Amino acid sequence: MAITGFITDLLASIGRTVLGLCSTAGHLAIFTAQAVSHCLRPPFFLGEIARQFLKIGYFSLPVVGMTAVFTGAVLALQIYVGSARFNAESAVASIVAIGIVRELGPVLGGLMVAGRVSAAIAAEIGTMRVTEQIDALTTLSTNPFKYLVTPRLIAATVAMPILVAVADAIGIMGGFLVGVGRLGFNEGAYLNNTVDFLEFDDVFSGLVKAAVFGFIIALMGCYQGYNSGRGAQGVGRATTNAVVGASVLILAANYVLTELFFSA
Repeated sequence: MAITGFITDLLASIGRTVLGLCSTAGHLAIFTAQAVSHCLRPPFFLGEIARQFLKIGYFSLPVVGMTAVFTGAVLALQIYVGSARFNAESAVASIVAIGIVRELGPVLGGLMVAGRVSAAIAAEIGTMRVTEQIDALTTLSTNPFKYLVTPRLIAATVAMPILVAVADAIGIMGGFLVGVGRLGFNEGAYLNNTVDFLEFDDVFSGLVKAAVFGFIIALMGCYQGYNSGRGAQGVGRATTNAVVGASVLILAANYVLTELFFSA
C-alpha cells in the first residue's frame, strides 16, 4: 500500500507539473498574440517607444561592449591554442569573426541584456500591477497593452540588432588586439583574413537572431510583470522568472534559427 501511494503521489506530481507547463504555455501564447496584434495597429506612443529604446539599447551598451571585447579576446587565445596543434594558426582571425558574428555576439549579448532588461521590465510592470496603476490606466481609457507592452516590444526588437552589430565590431576588435599584441599576427594579414572569410549571410543571420532575442527579452519581462502576483514576493518571483524564461528561450530560439539558416 505504501508503494502504491508513493507511485500515485509521484504520478500526480508529474501530472500537475505537466498541466502547469501547458497552462503557462497557453497563457504566454495568448499574451504574445495580443502583444503582436497591438504592435501592428495604431495608435503608437512614439515618445514612450523612444524612451524605452534609450533604456534598453543605449544604457545596455557598456555591459554588452565589455562582454564582447573579452569574449573576442578569449576566443582568439583558445582558437590559437587549438589550431596550433594542426599548424592552422592562420585560421584564428576568420574563426573568431565567424564565431562572434554568427553565435557569440547575438547569444551572449542577448543573455546579458536579458539579465539587465527583462528583470527591469518585470519589476516595473509588476510594481504597477501591485499598486493598481494598470487598473488606473484602464479607468483612464488607456489600453495597458498599448502603453506598457507595445513600446517595450518594439524598442527591444529594434535596439537589439544595433547592440549586436556594435558588439560584433567590439568582439572582433578584441580578437584583433590579442592576435596582434599577444600572438604576434601581422595587422594587415589579420584584417584581410577577417574580411575575406566573413559573408553577408553570417552578419544577416546574427542580426535576425538579435531581433528575435530582443522580442523574447521584452516579451518575457512584460508577461511576467503583467501577470505578477500581489506583494513584494510576487514582484520578486516575476523578476526571477522573466530572466530565467528569457535566457532559456534565447538558447532554444538560437538553435531553431541556426537550423533554419545553416542546416544545408
